Amino acid sequence: MENILFDFISKYITLTEDEKNVLVSLNLFRSAKKGTILLKEGQHSKESYFVLKGCIRSYYLIDGEEKTTAFYTEMDALTPHFVINKTPSEYFISCVEDSILTVSNSDMEAEVNSKFPKFELMCRKLSEELLAQQRIDFDEFKTSSPEQRYLNLLQSRPDLIQRVPQHQLASYLGIKPQSLSRLRARILEKKS
Repeated sequence: MENILFDFISKYITLTEDEKNVLVSLNLFRSAKKGTILLKEGQHSKESYFVLKGCIRSYYLIDGEEKTTAFYTEMDALTPHFVINKTPSEYFISCVEDSILTVSNSDMEAEVNSKFPKFELMCRKLSEELLAQQRIDFDEFKTSSPEQRYLNLLQSRPDLIQRVPQHQLASYLGIKPQSLSRLRARILEKKS
């Protein structure tokens, strides 16, 4: 698992053996089974996640109904905003599949960044990329019909269609599971 992490980091910075050893010594790696809730609404947390293998999602519980807001798969990072704001979580984070994650906390990150300033540079670059992508995704979602959202998902993240339960996928698209079934049927009909 370390090599997967090091390969990802190498896209941003070059690590020395000492820096690799420091990362390994932090005991970042965690396995979590499908269905594991990593974070509950109302909890305080300092943890950030990076998915090495598997899939996790964030969702709100509104009037007893789960509203999925994001899926994170291999090489996706999640630093919940409440970690920075030091407020309780407003949502849940759970594992859609058995997952292998790196889990760090703000104290650990501050220590590593002070010892190795290039990590801070890498984190800033990564944050900028994530923020830009989230803005694009948000704009696309707000300006698209459910069918366009589904087609965009097929284009940009086809793996989710097979990996994620239909009710979670429908919630993510902002529709009911029955509507997703009808939408899929309509798309298949158009292709025929």
